[in-house]
Amino acid sequence: MEFRQAKLDNGLEIVAECNPDARVTALGFFVKTGSRDETPELAGVSHFLEHMAFKGTAKRSAEQVNREFDAMGAENNAFTSKETTAYWASVLPDYTEPTVDILADIMRPALRSEDFETEKQVIIEEIKMYEDQPPFGADEKCEELHFGQHPLAYNVLGSVNSIQQLRVEQMREYFENRYSPNNITLVAAGQVDFDRLVEMTDARCGNWSPFETSRHVVTPPRHPGFHRLQKETSAQQYTVQLSDAPGAENEERFAADLVSTILGDSSGSRLYWKLIDSGEAEHAGLYFVEYQGGGIFWTMLSCDPEKATDNLRLLRSTYEEAEQDGLTEIEHAQAKSKTKARLVLAGERSRRRLFAVGSHWIARETYFNVRQELDQVDAVTLDDINHVLRKYPLTQATTVTIGPVAFNEPE
Repeated sequence: MEFRQAKLDNGLEIVAECNPDARVTALGFFVKTGSRDETPELAGVSHFLEHMAFKGTAKRSAEQVNREFDAMGAENNAFTSKETTAYWASVLPDYTEPTVDILADIMRPALRSEDFETEKQVIIEEIKMYEDQPPFGADEKCEELHFGQHPLAYNVLGSVNSIQQLRVEQMREYFENRYSPNNITLVAAGQVDFDRLVEMTDARCGNWSPFETSRHVVTPPRHPGFHRLQKETSAQQYTVQLSDAPGAENEERFAADLVSTILGDSSGSRLYWKLIDSGEAEHAGLYFVEYQGGGIFWTMLSCDPEKATDNLRLLRSTYEEAEQDGLTEIEHAQAKSKTKARLVLAGERSRRRLFAVGSHWIARETYFNVRQELDQVDAVTLDDINHVLRKYPLTQATTVTIGPVAFNEPE
């Protein structure tokens, strides 16, 4: 396993985790742009632009893009988050060059007006689809309330209104402000001939003109509170809680990840034994998400509406007990074992390594191989975990509940 790094004259970076024993090559252009880089008027443009990248270029139609990927047997897709937009493909090594050619091409989409208007309806239907599915927008509403005026409050999809009002000229301007080569990294993992990859990329991307672009990172403020939404047709009551957590630059993020495993993992966690195994709730979990400037702990709970109030009390008492008494050495050891197993298993797939290498690089411009990630987990002490619980109390949360039952915050 070897890590390689290069930079084209226009600033586009190429990083790769080269594994000569791998049988697959995974490639992806990672753009440091997402919903936090938008304005309220442009809400959803990053995700919309991701869709438009597959609608055709100056060289290829949308059908040609799909047919060429399909002819190679590629697994390919794209995603947009609050901080990153990525376009990726996983292929047999023999298809590396045509894959780079297609991915580089769609990174310079045509953005035709007729395609824009057609895809706008697709985006609007996607937004409506998620509004009709559990938890019926409670997660987005909780983010809006928790982050307030901070750009992390912006929904990745935008709203029906923001997408309806968006004009193709605004998308083109956003593209010209964010898709600078010095804001893009080509990431590769698996069987990679790095020197050849750099040559291929320079031939296709070396003429992209660079320009200045940046991200203003400010730590988001805390807005704890309890909010309820009514949805009489819902069969269950859904509750979302957000509380502060370490950010992407903070070394405490490793301890925060273990906290979420101990308290809210899908099997063997405190929430699992108290709410799931006991039959009190259909789902209860705690998740750690890191952003630049500040992360969050997500709590998700779904249950029978009649049990919602009691379950919220039980959820709070679980967090209070953890904050007051601390977590145990046994839990600490079990969480480490789970986390290390997850890292090793994920490391067996080139595509998973692509996402790991890419996310680390976009957030911190650092590289960690699997061994280094395991060492970071091992370095976390029980004191580190309990320190994070005290510094980022889960009981100081923004809570949104939605379902058929209207109730006040449990005392």
